Amino acid sequence: MPFLSRLLLTLLLMALPWVARAKDSLIIGISQYPATLHPATEAMMAKSYVLGAALRPLTAYDSHWRLVCMLCETLPTLENGLARRETTADGKDGIALRYTLPASSFWADGTPVTSADALFTWDAGRHPKSGFANAEMYRRIVRLEVVDAKTFIIHLDRVTFDYNALNDFVLLPAHIERERFFADPAQYRTHTAYDQDSTNPGLYNGPYRISETVQGSHVTLEPNPSWQGPRPAFKRVVVRVVENSAALEAQLLSGGIDMIAGELGVTLDQAQALAKRKDRRFHIVYNPGLVFEHLDINHASPILADRRVRQALLYGLDRSAINRDLFGGHQPVATTSVNPLDRVYTTDNVALYPYDPAKAARLLDEAGWTMTKSGRINTKGEPLTLELVTTAGSRARELVAQVIQSQWRRLGIDLKLRTEPPRVFFADTVSKRHYPHLALFAWVSAPEGVPRTVLHSDQIPSEANSWSGQNYAGYANPAMDKLLDATERELNDSKRQALWRQIQQLYAEDLPALPLFFRAEAHILPAGLSGLEPTGHQNPSTLWIENWRWPR
Repeated sequence: MPFLSRLLLTLLLMALPWVARAKDSLIIGISQYPATLHPATEAMMAKSYVLGAALRPLTAYDSHWRLVCMLCETLPTLENGLARRETTADGKDGIALRYTLPASSFWADGTPVTSADALFTWDAGRHPKSGFANAEMYRRIVRLEVVDAKTFIIHLDRVTFDYNALNDFVLLPAHIERERFFADPAQYRTHTAYDQDSTNPGLYNGPYRISETVQGSHVTLEPNPSWQGPRPAFKRVVVRVVENSAALEAQLLSGGIDMIAGELGVTLDQAQALAKRKDRRFHIVYNPGLVFEHLDINHASPILADRRVRQALLYGLDRSAINRDLFGGHQPVATTSVNPLDRVYTTDNVALYPYDPAKAARLLDEAGWTMTKSGRINTKGEPLTLELVTTAGSRARELVAQVIQSQWRRLGIDLKLRTEPPRVFFADTVSKRHYPHLALFAWVSAPEGVPRTVLHSDQIPSEANSWSGQNYAGYANPAMDKLLDATERELNDSKRQALWRQIQQLYAEDLPALPLFFRAEAHILPAGLSGLEPTGHQNPSTLWIENWRWPR
C-alpha cells in the first residue's frame, strides 16, 4: 500500500477509534470503582451502574418514571388482584403481593432463577447481622410464601402508597450464596462470592455477566448464555474506571473509551467544553434528574449538633454563585432533598437560605462562637475548625469544596479538606460514620421516594446493626420519624401531598444535611449508538442495556 494511502487510513482510524470495535464491543468510562459488587450492601452508583447490566431487580422505575416489572411477569396491584389487603398477626393492616418470575429467567450458569432464591434473599436480608443497606425493606416483609418454583407471595406488615415497588429486592443465587451466608452471617458481607468469586457466572441473571474484574481499573462483562430476552448487541462491554475526571475526558478524546456514563462521569463544564469542539464522533445528552449533591453532617459532632451553626453554614454559602460559575447555571440550588422535578416538591412555607453572611455571623455569635482576629473561638478558646471529606478524582467536587472553604473562611471558620478514593469513602468513611464533621457526596432517589433510609432514626448505621441503614448523619428527630411513617402509609394523594409539604418544611428548618444543588447528568455517547435512555433517578440506564445498538 502506498505511503499516502497508509497515512490516510491511519488518520481515519484515529479519528474514528470506535469503528474497529463497533461490531462487537463497547468501552464505557466512569469515575468510580465499586466498593463491592454485592447488590444489597453499600449504596453506590458505580456498583448500581455495573450491576444494571448483569442483574435484574424485582421492579424498577423506567426512563418515564413509571414503575415496571424487571424480574416479574406482572406488577401486582390492588386493581388486578395480585395485591390484596390482609390483617397481620398482630392485628394491623398488611398487604400480600404475588410475584411470578419469568419462565425464561436463568442464572448465567444455566441454573433457573426460582422462588428458592427469593426465599434465601429474604432470609439473608432480614438477618440482624447481614448488614444489608436497606434492612428496613426486609424487616417489613413478615413472611415470604413459596407457591411454586416461579411464584411467591410477599407479605408486608403495612400498606404504603408504593406497596409494590420492591426495587431493592434483588434476588441472590441461593445455590451459591446460601452456604456462604449461613456459615457466618456476621462476616457474610466480606465473604460473599460477589467479591471473592466475582466472575462466577451463577451470580448474574441479566443480559450480561461479569467475566473479569481488576480492582480500581475495570470490570468486563460478556453476554449471559442463558439470557432469553432481547439479544445483547455486544460481545464484550468494558466499564473502565478513571477516577480523575480530566483524565476521563482525555481517554474519550484519545479513543481509549467509547462513551462516558452520565450517571457517573465528567462535570457539566467539561461536557460543555466538549460540545464546543463539535467532535462528530460523539453526541451529548443533558438529563436533569434526582441526584442530590449535599453536605452530610455528623450530628454526633458537638459543634454541628447546634442547629444555629448548621443554619449559619448554609447562610454562609453562595450556592447560586457556585451554580453559575462552576456549572453554567445548569444545576439548580437545592432547597431540600426534594427535586423541583418531583411531583411532591413545594416551597410553601419552606425556609430558604439565600447567601447572607451577616445573618450567618449573627447565628454563630448566638451559638457562642466569637469572632477574633485569627478566627472564631468558643468560650474555652477553641477555634471553630471543621473537616470536609469527599471523593478523590472528581474535579467538580474538589472545586466546590475549595469554594466552600473560601466562603466559610470569611466567617472565621477553618475548614480542612480531605479526599479519599471512592471505594474507601463509601465502604468505610460514610457508611460507618467515620467522618468527624462533613461529607460531600450525592444521594440518588426514586420518584416520590420517601427518604426514610437517610432520615429516620431507626436507619442509623452502627456496629450493633452491622452498619445497615443509610442515615450516615446520625440524624434523629421524632417529628421527622412520625412524618416519614405517615407519608409512607398514606394512600390518599392529596393527604400525602400535605405530609410531603411538612417533611420539606421540617427539613429546611432542621437541616439534617446541607443541601447544595441537583445535578444534571451529561451522557457523552458515541455517534450512532441508539437505545440508551437516561433515567434521571436511582435506576441506571444499564438496566436496559440489551436495547443498546450500534447502527447497522
